[in-house]
Amino acid sequence: MTVRLRGHHLLCLLTFVGKGYTPTFTANYRRIVARLNEGEAVELVGGPDDICTPMLAEADHHCLNASATERDAQALADVVALIGRPLAVGMQLVLDADLLAALRSAFAEGTTREACTGCQWHALCTDIAAGGYAGVRLSGEAQNTPGISRAVRAL
Repeated sequence: MTVRLRGHHLLCLLTFVGKGYTPTFTANYRRIVARLNEGEAVELVGGPDDICTPMLAEADHHCLNASATERDAQALADVVALIGRPLAVGMQLVLDADLLAALRSAFAEGTTREACTGCQWHALCTDIAAGGYAGVRLSGEAQNTPGISRAVRAL
């Protein structure tokens, strides 16, 4: 099984410390992070993903807006530039410790923050990155187990 993620949530996961829009949203997010920490792969999707699920009942939630899709495209472009490999909807990747370290370093430096412009969580994420990512939920440690591919691959 895979965790379905839209592009900009690759960045949001880096600073997730357990805060969110609603208690239901946050509980869902924690379950997703737990799955990722257990080694589950990510499948990139276009549009709302597993993190968005609790918010989709709200007709006007930003998960459904074009601005979220634009954030996805920008985030993927920044991550592609960082890792030097193509990423696109339908591809899978594993968020292992090495990839998370590279993403977090670039995020803290501002290299991958273009998609975050205008986000209501920008200041919180900036503070978390500046604090060395203390208290973040996603570790990536379980993905260092033998037999789990770290490669980005097409479905």
